Amino acid sequence: MLELLLCSLLTLLPDYLYRRYVQGKRIGKEITLYSVWFELRWGIITCLMLTIGLITVVFYNHPSTTNATAFFRTIPILPETNGRVAEIYIDTVSGVVKQGEPIFRLDSSRQAAAVETARRRIAEADAAMVVAQADIAASEGKLQEARSAHQQALDELETRQELYRRNPATVALRELERLQVTVDGRQGTINAVIAGKEQAETRLSTLLPAEKASAEAQLAEAEVELAKTVIRAGVSGHVEQFTLRVGDVVNPLMRPAGILIPEGAGRGRLQAGFGQIEAQVMRVGMAAEVTCVSKPWVVVPMVVTGVQDFIAAGQIRSGEQLIDPQQVLRPGSILVFLEPIYDGGLDGVTPGSSCIANAYSSNHERIASGEVGDVKALALHAVDAVALVHAAILRIQALLLPIQTLVFAGH
Repeated sequence: MLELLLCSLLTLLPDYLYRRYVQGKRIGKEITLYSVWFELRWGIITCLMLTIGLITVVFYNHPSTTNATAFFRTIPILPETNGRVAEIYIDTVSGVVKQGEPIFRLDSSRQAAAVETARRRIAEADAAMVVAQADIAASEGKLQEARSAHQQALDELETRQELYRRNPATVALRELERLQVTVDGRQGTINAVIAGKEQAETRLSTLLPAEKASAEAQLAEAEVELAKTVIRAGVSGHVEQFTLRVGDVVNPLMRPAGILIPEGAGRGRLQAGFGQIEAQVMRVGMAAEVTCVSKPWVVVPMVVTGVQDFIAAGQIRSGEQLIDPQQVLRPGSILVFLEPIYDGGLDGVTPGSSCIANAYSSNHERIASGEVGDVKALALHAVDAVALVHAAILRIQALLLPIQTLVFAGH
């Protein structure tokens, strides 16, 4: 409507003034309801053509959308394991939590028993080390005893052999053989005691430390499982829809406990979906303006900080059936990220709020570069100038938005 009024000032109004003051025709006399088309046909046709052209130029070069929203992410509050709720640290349905603050605790009797079992195994390994040290000390005593007995038998054998060498009649040959067997037996006892000592030392230095390390690893694993029973906030934010109560069973796949909205989510940035036809126009750095339902009568200056290179409607996922393009009923839009030019520009805009956004093309740098001719530079000046029309429309929408929402929409 605003474009039509502006175009009528340039076409229909001059045509009427010519008819009125040059030809002397008056409304209600020569110009009536039935003759208005014949009298003002040139102005009407030119007005309609100029209006269509103006609307096309404005909406193509300075796109607008009502699909602008301050999206924010949510985090489901889920435990890593199934369990029954034993304690709740948040008494209300919603509340503020800090990072690492506990939210609720599951029944941990099984995990606590596993922790205690692992601790007992560590104590058992320590006790086994003490026993192994005592076994080494006992083996040293047995080794000393075996060496003394071996030395005594060896001395007895050497004495008998010396007597036999001097006078064979004084010592029986059978006695020498018996003493030799005794010496060999005592040497075997020494070897056995040495082997037992080495086994005890190996058990103390290798086996028992490995068993203790395994028990410590089991303790660490059990403590991790025990810590999982206390569900904590991964980030600072707001807990919403927290209706969990003691005795409820929580399942990480089917039954979340609530929703955690991170602090600052959805604030300081807007996402807007523009039509596909504006794909060649949307650029990073374009000036923009938005007005939101949650903050009426305020127009916030923005800037385009990102343009998504893909259209969501065209995405596919591997499945059992071929995808027919005809199944895409609605054409997708181009996702554009908007941020306020001034700090605090979006203060007061509730995350998730619906907004109306305008983006404005600027050809100033192109004109100033001197790469375009005079005629094209004049046309680009005109394109930039008609952005005023869209800016005026946005302000009219911001002015009428509360009235339209509260009165005409019945809300």
